[in-house]
Amino acid sequence: MQDLTAINNFLLCETPDSWVETALENQDIMLIDHANCEKKAASTAINMIYRYVEKYDLLNKMSRLAREELRHFEQVILILKKRDIEYVQLTSSRYASEMRVGFRTHEPAKLIDSLIIGAFIEARSCERFAKIAPHLDPELQLFYLSLLKSESRHFLDYLNLARKYSDTAIDERVAYYAELEKTLVLKPDTEFRFHSGPLTS
Repeated sequence: MQDLTAINNFLLCETPDSWVETALENQDIMLIDHANCEKKAASTAINMIYRYVEKYDLLNKMSRLAREELRHFEQVILILKKRDIEYVQLTSSRYASEMRVGFRTHEPAKLIDSLIIGAFIEARSCERFAKIAPHLDPELQLFYLSLLKSESRHFLDYLNLARKYSDTAIDERVAYYAELEKTLVLKPDTEFRFHSGPLTS
């Protein structure tokens, strides 16, 4: 299994066990929203390719990331088809939008914040894949464990690019988003999604 020490050190909390329990009871929704997450991740990477054409390292990393996320999307929708799960529209979770609280809109701060947020989203996805995998059927378990290597690399790609393109240390911004991310993961939610907090009782 992929070593997730760097990710676990980066995140300030584990996914609550109650989220895992809810996910196991709602695997159809988990898979549908997982497909949505892969699609959004690819879209985010492609948008960066359009926005920051002068940054070669970013273009290269985001191009590879987008291809991998779309491949994961294809794998998830194949699983949906095999299991006769209809790929329906779901409302988005609050996680991604609320991670943008305090987001800076001037450059280069906008890029740095975008990259740091991307690092947290990838890190949390990876942590959740690892946490829920042991409880899934063999096919899903194998699939989720197979994602750990690429997702952990995506986390590092985002974080390293943030360090590369920032004129100053990013520790303060990482700490800010770490606390925000922890709050969102532990905060009760009204509907289950892949990045939701525990459901309200």
